[in-house]
Amino acid sequence: MVNKVFSKLKGDRWIWIIVIILSLWSMLAVYSSVGTLAYKNGMASEVYLIKHVSMIIGGFALMYFSHLLDYRYYAGISKILMIVTIPILLYTLIFGESINDANRWVTIPVINQTFQTSDLAKLALITFLARMLTRKQGNIKDVKKSFIPVMGSVCIVFVLIAWANLSTALMLFGVSILLLIIGRISLKQIALVCFGGGLLLLLVIFVGPRKETYISRVNTYIKGGEADTDKSYQSDHAKIAIATGGFFGKGPGNSTERNVLPHPYSDFIFAIIVEEYGALGGVILVSLYIVFMYRCIRIVTQSPKAFGALLAAGLGFSLTIQALANMAVAVGLGPVTGVPLPLVSMGGTSILFTSIALGIILSVSRNIEEVRSESTKKVIVGEIPAMG
Repeated sequence: MVNKVFSKLKGDRWIWIIVIILSLWSMLAVYSSVGTLAYKNGMASEVYLIKHVSMIIGGFALMYFSHLLDYRYYAGISKILMIVTIPILLYTLIFGESINDANRWVTIPVINQTFQTSDLAKLALITFLARMLTRKQGNIKDVKKSFIPVMGSVCIVFVLIAWANLSTALMLFGVSILLLIIGRISLKQIALVCFGGGLLLLLVIFVGPRKETYISRVNTYIKGGEADTDKSYQSDHAKIAIATGGFFGKGPGNSTERNVLPHPYSDFIFAIIVEEYGALGGVILVSLYIVFMYRCIRIVTQSPKAFGALLAAGLGFSLTIQALANMAVAVGLGPVTGVPLPLVSMGGTSILFTSIALGIILSVSRNIEEVRSESTKKVIVGEIPAMG
């Protein structure tokens, strides 16, 4: 039965297994974490679970169809995505729904579903960068023909996202730098990019609409909440959840901090997982993301085409860095960021965009398998002696 299912799924089998494990674990963790949210809204926990499961199922469908499409088609799609993304980001900043003094969300008409436009921007920018770096390899050192067009897209998207969502923008900027290094952009030009990114960062922090929030979070992290315990409330209770979990945890559904943390089902779901499944569960979860990144690196090294390698690297690093950032916040290794744990946190459209990104990675892997299969057939046919 299992072999029959996997025969329909092409690409790296380990990535499929990791996605399935994380999705199943996500259902347990989310169902355990939404009790307080359901009580506040006068709804049953099962309502949120059903919605979450429906998003996971929709994500699997998108992942499946994305991995069937030849990854080379995403080069053309990326151009369309970038043309659409920039106006949508602008619209979000001006007319988007304001949550915690930040316009990050846009409501889709008719279906009345909100989505975070930065999720679309991440996918668009990474695929577009992979396309641009591949096409410019012939004159990659040329400032006018290669450097300015590539960095123009990075800086525009970075500023538009950072104005309302600095943590996501910084992670995307870091992934972009990694792609530039892989794409053979000169170190001098990369240093110039980092300098320019630093100036834009200072502009957003000290002039942007959320400057007080950013400065407060950094101060709270540096001082450890000594100045104001209210501001370190989330991180303090996340640490309590992790500390009381022990090695084996309290067991599924037995978390106590889920009733105290403001967002135990999204931003701090890793703390709830460690509380319920212990340090052992936390280590297993971290290991799954590390193995995922390892499999992505294997795809990068085996890809016969630069575009496929850059796609797998960019999307793989993006998801892994996001996962590590979420878990780092939960254990107190960084200031509160508000980024979800990929495939585990409760989310709507973020799960769908994550699934598409995984589908693209698997499409690259599927292409590698097909190329190997064709090469093997040619070798076998070549070894058969001619008749007569």
